[in-house]
Amino acid sequence: MSESAQLTRALVRPIASPAPSGLLADGRIDRLLNTTGAWALGILWLAPLLYAVWTAFHPSAYSTRFDLFAPLTLENFRAAWAAAPFPRYFLNTSILVATILAGQLVLGTLAAYAFARFSFPGRDIAFALVLIQLMIMPDVLVVENYRSIHALGLVDTIPAMALPYMASAFGIFLLRQTFKTIPRELEEAARIEGCGTLGILWRVYVPLAKPTYLAYALVSVSHHWNNFLWPLIVTNTVETRPLTVGLAVFAGTDQGIDWAIITAATLLASGPLLIAFLLFQRQFVQSFLRAGIR
Repeated sequence: MSESAQLTRALVRPIASPAPSGLLADGRIDRLLNTTGAWALGILWLAPLLYAVWTAFHPSAYSTRFDLFAPLTLENFRAAWAAAPFPRYFLNTSILVATILAGQLVLGTLAAYAFARFSFPGRDIAFALVLIQLMIMPDVLVVENYRSIHALGLVDTIPAMALPYMASAFGIFLLRQTFKTIPRELEEAARIEGCGTLGILWRVYVPLAKPTYLAYALVSVSHHWNNFLWPLIVTNTVETRPLTVGLAVFAGTDQGIDWAIITAATLLASGPLLIAFLLFQRQFVQSFLRAGIR
């Protein structure tokens, strides 16, 4: 390359100016503030759980003071387990959660398949009505739901707690969006192989939507495991109370306020969800990402 060409290239080459020091300082400050805020929020979220764990595993005398050499004990868990029928509460909650989830998956799958792949008069209007349900708080319908349950003679039963939640607008919407992403060529191939409408749904759509089903199941189970208001209204006896209502009754003033035993009972109630999250947190995150939940 000639000297004139090198000189011309050097003249037209853009000069990279260093970033202003003020911008670099602002970036570091912004990163520091974000990190500090994240840690602060994490500590605020974790503090009650740490207190509950500390109090549950130590004698009552250490409920309000921290002593690194305080003795550990499991007596609080034994006392809580003996003071209330927690086995019955666990059974009721498990049946309730399983019943609601089964109904939501069946009804949600059929409705989502119809909205995603069938054309019928009023489909868009019906789907809009389903979406409107997402904007209505369940607490608004408590009175009308109770009237319906009372008219059916189901008060103080597990079906009474489950019926208002058997159809989920969120589940229908989530599954519909997933079904719409499945190529129609797979449906046509299954139809050529002799599958009917339900056969196509079961053999094509349901297997391809497994991540969505897992993500929705996690949301549904965690929500209804912790649901409190509606079960409190429609249950009156130990035979039907779920964990949340049983724990509230156990922690009432008529039982005496012993924070060590109360926190032990709280950990017993929330323990299954915490253990499941710790064991399967990677699967939880992957299922949400694959299902499009951000």
